Amino acid sequence: MIVVTGATGSIGRALVARLRESGAEVLALVRRAEQGEELGVDYAVGDFERPSSVPMGDRLFLNTSPWPGFVQRHKEVIDRAVAEGVSQVVSVSVLGATPGAPLSGGLHGEVDAHLRKSGLAHAILEPVGFMQSLPREVADGRFYGSYGKGRTGYIDTRDIADVAFALLTGPVGESATHVLTGPEALAQQEIAARLTAALGRTVTYVDLSVEEMTRHAQQRWGMPEATARELAEMMAAVPDSSWSKITGTVEDLTGHAPRSLADYLADHAADFAR
Repeated sequence: MIVVTGATGSIGRALVARLRESGAEVLALVRRAEQGEELGVDYAVGDFERPSSVPMGDRLFLNTSPWPGFVQRHKEVIDRAVAEGVSQVVSVSVLGATPGAPLSGGLHGEVDAHLRKSGLAHAILEPVGFMQSLPREVADGRFYGSYGKGRTGYIDTRDIADVAFALLTGPVGESATHVLTGPEALAQQEIAARLTAALGRTVTYVDLSVEEMTRHAQQRWGMPEATARELAEMMAAVPDSSWSKITGTVEDLTGHAPRSLADYLADHAADFAR
């Protein structure tokens, strides 16, 4: 049995759908029973805040957003997986995760380090930015950042799900970390131009200094100043980082090329009207 945590998120839903269609035995972890009913598969009600409520199967997919107890609770779930003989863990991390890194990279880095030391067969997925995050960022025809001309290999979360599906349903291989990207690295200005063409209305990227972006994140998203500054500094570092490097991992593991931004927009243009 394959246990899928984060089953109601964009990655989890796509993964559950693939597993259901394949006939695989799957158990989805959800916070509320009605969410499980919507997924159309067997489900258990629980969450990472109560590690004992996370079911264990033969294989385990770990995926959840960071919160204050993220690291400790994930470690407890991993330790339970060891004790109960889980044969493989596939975990969603972030690009460049390492203990002490800024933002969620540090939290994921601690969890990843614990998983690597656990002795469990594992695959750690390190995706770059999600295409599915773009609708939340665009408001009134504008989105903001401090990327400069930096390029990012945004990935469709359905491709992350496809990679997880391949790993969870194939033979358990050697433990590895997989960097996942889309097929091209785009600057924010190019993304704005493609959104404009696909949506039939003008979308503009507004590039800000680190100081301006820090204030913007505080005011628009209610971030604490320290977190907002870390975000702005991370964006500003993109031109000199690995975010623009494209990998062939999605195609190597799934047999199909990753979806392009055009592919994503063809299916999800309506999301930008919300």
